[in-house]
Amino acid sequence: MEPLPTTARTARSATTTGVTLRPAAGAAGAPGGSGFRVVGAVLVLLMLSSSVPSALYVLYQQEWGLSSGMITVVFALYAVTVLAGLLLFGSLSDTLGRRPVLAAGLVLAIVAMGLFASAQGLGLLLAARAVQGLAVGLATGAMGAALLELAPSARPALGAQVNSAGPTVGIGLGGIGAGLLVQYAPAPTVLTYLLLVGAFAGCLIGVARMAESAPGRAGGGRFALAPHRIHIPAPVRGRFAVLILTIVAVWSVGGFYLSLGPHLALSLLQSTNYLVGGATVALLAGAATAAQLLLGRTEALRTAVLGLLGLLGGLALVLLALGLGSAPVFLAATAVLGAGWGAAFLGSFRALSALAEPAHRGELTAAVYVFAYLAMSVPAVLAGLLTNVHGLHRTAVGFMATVAGVCALALLATLRLAARNRAEGGAA
Repeated sequence: MEPLPTTARTARSATTTGVTLRPAAGAAGAPGGSGFRVVGAVLVLLMLSSSVPSALYVLYQQEWGLSSGMITVVFALYAVTVLAGLLLFGSLSDTLGRRPVLAAGLVLAIVAMGLFASAQGLGLLLAARAVQGLAVGLATGAMGAALLELAPSARPALGAQVNSAGPTVGIGLGGIGAGLLVQYAPAPTVLTYLLLVGAFAGCLIGVARMAESAPGRAGGGRFALAPHRIHIPAPVRGRFAVLILTIVAVWSVGGFYLSLGPHLALSLLQSTNYLVGGATVALLAGAATAAQLLLGRTEALRTAVLGLLGLLGGLALVLLALGLGSAPVFLAATAVLGAGWGAAFLGSFRALSALAEPAHRGELTAAVYVFAYLAMSVPAVLAGLLTNVHGLHRTAVGFMATVAGVCALALLATLRLAARNRAEGGAA
């Protein structure tokens, strides 16, 4: 991406979604187009840091005697505080600007990493997760909107692609990286987070140097705390409801794997190697990223349909693996499930991004993630509580069967939406 002038950027049409994105006058990329890369790095790093505790949960359980139910509460606290950040600050970057909101999110992320590194028990672990969730919630709307606004004019769909692929890349890197550190590095519950402090500090410098991209906010804006701004325009609510079903299915699976997936993998594989837990998360996210790269130029709704079919196939294989107690089948199922997860999220996010008008892009992006984090947290907590009563395997079977039902409903609704779009002459 070439350096952008300080005048209005050229309007560009996102052909894969059918939406025209019109960045603000005065929005300019940082030298060498680094603004887009910086925001993409922030997204990956925040998601990476969010998955790091997943690889450490088994270690925390052993050292502090935590139950599976308590682990899911720790995980859910993160999701709840993400939601709080989205609801309170989801549209803040539309009024204050992307840069200051991203900078504030990074500062909170650094504080969270310090709390994680200092944790010697449940109290600070909960505090760290809460601050981390607030950091992600604060930054999410700004990141999503900035990526759409700063995408290269020659590749207008790249913003939506990074929005959907960034979380899976980050989650995968966090899982495998933390797994390696836990198994082979000294003091992994401290070293892991100190490394992240340095990475976040580097991103903060990059954000300080990038140019503002929010419409009409090149010189900054007025602080406005407006929780009511998470709003879906009436004309698009029907399409939003259909597409959000896929988001719910995708992140229900993600929440389960990020909270209980490593424990389930260690149980099925009968392993004590902590890298196995992180590798399971990485396998899910890696397959998701591969699917997103493969389907990057496929029409949005078609990608969502393919992803939902992959989710259904992966869930069926997970159920088979649990029934057989087979580790190889479970790993294959995780890969298939991950591919479906990535494709479904990519397709649905691209279709949802087509519903946003530039001045309200932060609002709609935040609304999408409100549903995503609800789907990630509530089922995971229920699964954790049920695990204490029925055991991990029986709970996993019930959870996967329920999510399969949601996927089937989302598939039918998406097929109907695609058919209606074709009838109206739109893209499917």
